[in-house]
Amino acid sequence: MLHTVNKSPFDRNSLESCLRFAHQGHSILLFEDGVYGALKGTRFETLLTEALKSYNIYVLVPDIEARGMRTDGIIEGIKPTDYAGFVDLVAQTKAVQAWL
Repeated sequence: MLHTVNKSPFDRNSLESCLRFAHQGHSILLFEDGVYGALKGTRFETLLTEALKSYNIYVLVPDIEARGMRTDGIIEGIKPTDYAGFVDLVAQTKAVQAWL
């Protein structure tokens, strides 16, 4: 299953809810304002570093760049992807769960 999170973890608990309900081996894509959760040095870094042991976590690079950030600020282990990679993730999974 692919879980998508597009809300900032600083504004909503979508990311934390996603991590509570996702199962081992699922993939998580952070996009739009959800990309803020992928940044080093935030209170979510430990949570996501631990989650990387169970989930494949991706971040949409165009959304990182649109917010004036760079991929070198992403937590180690989170995989940067582009729009084509986003489409591939959707195509490879049987279901997509959007966390709003």
